[in-house]
Amino acid sequence: MASLVGARRETERPAGAPGYHDGVTEPIDAEPIDAPKAGTDLQPPTEPLPPLEPAPAGEPAPATPGERRLAHPPSDRYREAEARAAAAAAGADRQDPGASLVRGLAIAIAAATVGAIATVVVGGVLSVTTGLVVVAGATGLGIALALQIGAGEHLTSRRRIVLAIALAGVAIALGQLGIWQYARSEGGVLSLGAYLGEVFGLLVPLQFGAGVVAAGLVAR
Repeated sequence: MASLVGARRETERPAGAPGYHDGVTEPIDAEPIDAPKAGTDLQPPTEPLPPLEPAPAGEPAPATPGERRLAHPPSDRYREAEARAAAAAAGADRQDPGASLVRGLAIAIAAATVGAIATVVVGGVLSVTTGLVVVAGATGLGIALALQIGAGEHLTSRRRIVLAIALAGVAIALGQLGIWQYARSEGGVLSLGAYLGEVFGLLVPLQFGAGVVAAGLVAR
């Protein structure tokens, strides 16, 4: 009975239904969709892709579009702070705990006094005129070193240069005055200007120049 009902339903299927011939119960074999055509090569390309070139050493990799990068890593700020702290600690270790402005001025004045006495001895007692320029340069050098060692960081570079030049000029001037006084004690009658111009001539400005230049250069 069931087979008769199924056969009846198959025979009652309307004509032109998709997948069936008219009046035939067997479906038509459908043609495959998008079947490859004859002669079409579906093999993948045989040429390999070029390898990616790595970024040169020392250069950062190119940033991805839309990606934000810092110019320096955040850790650099801590490294700079540590370097500054180490430099400050090293500078503190190099400073003389006994350095002071008074100490520096005392040593510099002592050096200036020694330079003035050496000028009198060389130019007056020994009458070695050519050695006066060397003595003047050594006087300026000694004064500058005395300020650097004695005062340390208590004097700025500009003030140290000014003081060194001033003390060197005073020491050389006192040395010229001492030579003139020694000459008067030996029977000289010329005035200070006339004596220095007649005896030493251009050596006087050369002494001042040597002492001032040496003091200014060393005191920096």
